[in-house]
Amino acid sequence: MKFKKTDLFIGIYLLTAIVSLFISVPSGLLDVLMAINISVAMVILFTALYSKEALDMQAFPTILLFTTIFRIGLNVSSTKLILSTGNPGKVVVAFGQFVARNDMVLGFVVFIILLIVQFVVINKGSERVSEVTARFTLDAMPGKQMAIDADLNTGAITDKEARERREKIQQESTFFGAMDGATKYVKGDATAGLIITVINLVGGLLMGVMRQGMEITEALNQYALLTIGDGLVSQIPSLLISLSTGILVTKASKGEELPDEIMGELFALPKVLMIVGVTLALLGIATPLPALIFIPIGAALFIWGLVSNRKKSVKEIEEEVEEEVEEAQETRKLENVVSLLQVDPIELEFGYGIIPLADVNQGGDLLDRVVMIRRQVALELGTVVPIIRLRDNIQLNPNQYIIKIKGIQVSEGEILFDHYMAMNPGFVEEEITGIPTFEPSFHLPAIWITENQRERAESLGYTVVDPPSIIATHLTEIIKSHIAELLTRQDTQNLINNLKENNPTLVDELVPKLMGVGEIQKVLQNLLEEGISIRDLLTIFETLADHAGVTRDTDVLTEYTRQSLKRAISNKFFVASEITSVITLDPTLEQEIMNSVKQTEQGAYINLSPDRVRNIINAVQAEAAKLEEMGKTPIVITSPIVRMYFKRLTNDYIKDLIVVSYNEVESDVELQSVGMVTA
Repeated sequence: MKFKKTDLFIGIYLLTAIVSLFISVPSGLLDVLMAINISVAMVILFTALYSKEALDMQAFPTILLFTTIFRIGLNVSSTKLILSTGNPGKVVVAFGQFVARNDMVLGFVVFIILLIVQFVVINKGSERVSEVTARFTLDAMPGKQMAIDADLNTGAITDKEARERREKIQQESTFFGAMDGATKYVKGDATAGLIITVINLVGGLLMGVMRQGMEITEALNQYALLTIGDGLVSQIPSLLISLSTGILVTKASKGEELPDEIMGELFALPKVLMIVGVTLALLGIATPLPALIFIPIGAALFIWGLVSNRKKSVKEIEEEVEEEVEEAQETRKLENVVSLLQVDPIELEFGYGIIPLADVNQGGDLLDRVVMIRRQVALELGTVVPIIRLRDNIQLNPNQYIIKIKGIQVSEGEILFDHYMAMNPGFVEEEITGIPTFEPSFHLPAIWITENQRERAESLGYTVVDPPSIIATHLTEIIKSHIAELLTRQDTQNLINNLKENNPTLVDELVPKLMGVGEIQKVLQNLLEEGISIRDLLTIFETLADHAGVTRDTDVLTEYTRQSLKRAISNKFFVASEITSVITLDPTLEQEIMNSVKQTEQGAYINLSPDRVRNIINAVQAEAAKLEEMGKTPIVITSPIVRMYFKRLTNDYIKDLIVVSYNEVESDVELQSVGMVTA
């Protein structure tokens, strides 16, 4: 294993701190270590000051722990030297003589003031800010995650940017959570410094009087100065690191250094500088305050304000000129035609009257609903919905919206803002007044009602929905009906890659030896076309691997796959505890359909005359109408070999007709034939 320089430095730093707790360190080496301690504290302070955001120092909680244990080790070593030899080194003596000016009382006052500033002001404030920041950061995480998902769905950010933002949120929560606990180190360090100082003083007196035969005043004079020097030399670096902690936890992330931010915000308004300048000058003239100090400072601030105001005016003019130049250049610049060639898979365009529903600042939650649509479809059908692009369109009516698939409009709707849509489920007899309309998803009759009518409509039994729910439901149904064509080869490859993580043997056997990505895509599209979930991808691939060696006809492979998914199909279309009414096919008709199937290199097709097809469709529609009158969903049961051809035959005429083979029904499902298609 290769050791890096950083590993060696950190190791020596920690080892020195631990060794200092147990082994007596020579006074000369202690001087070097104390100088290093002061240097590290100053480096930490200025790094915190000039970092652009708190996450620039993610290791700060650990740094706090390391520096705290290092200072405690030095304190213990200096205590040993003070009590044993009376010579803790030149650094401690210098702090006692120079900083405290050889005055015991002055030294104690300075030391106590430093402790109060650090313990009561900086540490207490930093601890509180860290605690509150950690709490708010954790509470805000779900909202931030939803905002990222909303931006990703609207195309405002890429997948990479969304990933980076999520990582940053995780880092922030971890950092501020750690800072909440790390501030306790600094607080404990200050307490330990005070206790060690008292021990040094009492121990020094006892050592001087009892061991060295000194007078009390002489021992107090000597050991008190050494104790003060030792306390100052440890508390000053501790104070610097406490200040660094306060700077870091109060730093707002604006992407700029703190000094620039402070100067830019504090002295940004020339008017304020001029007012303060005049006020200070007047105080110097009209009051007993020293005029030689207040008047020059006031004049300097006033002149600074004048100069800043002039620079600000010039800057505004320059920005206007630059903006006009950029607009002119943009007008003359050749249009980027390539960007116009891109087609969004799904688009939701709406008039300006619907903008409040999509604007988070106005309380709109349409973006959140779009996120939920993608999750709902992923859970229900097992495929990832492409990014849904939301944009306003001034060419539409204010309350109109349209849905596009691959750039082509496939549906539209209109809502009334601040109204609710009330729909009669079929059993409500009492009518309510409102504006007649149709529900856009299923084209059911409905009524627009006001907020005041909502409670009464619900009490009568009406189904009442708000505008965002109407749009979301409509969008969901459109996506489900077009999900098969939205599944691309790249999406299929992503599904294959996800499955391969846990099932590499299966995927390697199937792709590309037996089937290509395009063939698998076709099978998955066939399943999605009829609303069958592909979430159980393992079962689908196992079935394909079993049968792809015999046939590569994707339609036939789809039928094998459906039979493997019969539990899911039965659960979707049938209720195990109830008898399900279905429609069957006349065996003669089934034989006729099979006899008309023609196989070609491009696939199979049904060779029936248009009149014959029309007769079959009319018969199916007649039987389906009977079930619909009974309030039941029309389901046609066929033999396995006929199912796919019958579905293909009826698909262009009865789009939503459910066609299931006997092999796709679980054994515990009870079926009752209430009609037979004979044509």
